[in-house]
Amino acid sequence: MVFMLSLTIEKRNVSGKLDALRASGKLPAVFYGPKEISTPIVISLVEFKKVWKKAGESSVIILKDEKGNEHEALIHEVDLHPLTGEPRHADFYVIEKGKKVQVAIQLTFTGVSPAVKDLGGILVKVRREIEIEAAPRDLPHEAIVDISKLATLTDTIHARDIVLPKSVDLKIDPDEVIASIAEAKEEIIEVAPVDLSAIEVETKGKEAKEDETFAGEGVKNSEAKADVTKSGGQNKIQEAKK
Repeated sequence: MVFMLSLTIEKRNVSGKLDALRASGKLPAVFYGPKEISTPIVISLVEFKKVWKKAGESSVIILKDEKGNEHEALIHEVDLHPLTGEPRHADFYVIEKGKKVQVAIQLTFTGVSPAVKDLGGILVKVRREIEIEAAPRDLPHEAIVDISKLATLTDTIHARDIVLPKSVDLKIDPDEVIASIAEAKEEIIEVAPVDLSAIEVETKGKEAKEDETFAGEGVKNSEAKADVTKSGGQNKIQEAKK
C-alpha cells in the first residue's frame, strides 16, 4: 500500500471575503466528485503547498474534516497568482469509493547508460509520463526507468519494461518506446567553392573603369586650365586698350 498524504479541511462560508481569508494564511478551495456535491472548504496554505509539492496531480490525498470524515481526492486544478505564483484557489476531485482511477504519473530516469558513457550515444527520452490505472490507495507517485539497460546504440526501453506494482495496470501500448539511444554524428559544414576567374574579371573591370575615370578627369582638368589661361589673356588685351 502506498503511503498517502493528508490535509485538514474546514467548511467555508461562501459569503466571506476571500482576500481577508488569504491574508490570514488560508487557501479557499472546493471538492466535488461523482458522489459528492460541490463543497466550499478552506485549508492551510502552507500545508497545501507541502502536499502539492509531493503529490502533484497524480497522487491521491486524504481530505479530513472536523468531524473525522475522510475523502480520497486528487488535486484537480490550482489557480495561481499571475505575479507572485502563489496558489489562490484549489479544486479537489473526490474519487468514488471502490472505483479505480486512471492518472498520468511522471517517469524518473535513473542509472547510467553504457551506450552514452562508453559509445558516445545520446539519450532520447521519448516520454516523460505514462498513464496507469489503480485503486486510489495503490497509486504510485512516479515510475522508475532504469537506463542502464541501454548498452548499445540500437537498444530501446519500452513501456512493458517499466516495473510497476502488481496492483497497477499500464494503460498505454506496451510496445510504445519510452527511451532510446541516438548516435552522435559530426556536423559537416559545407563551404561553397569560390570562382576565382569571376573575381579576377570583376577586379580587372574595376581597374579599367578607374583608369577611364582618371583619364576623363585629366582631360577635364586640362580643358579647365586652358579656359583659365585664355580668359586671363583676354583680360590683359582689354586692359591694354584702355
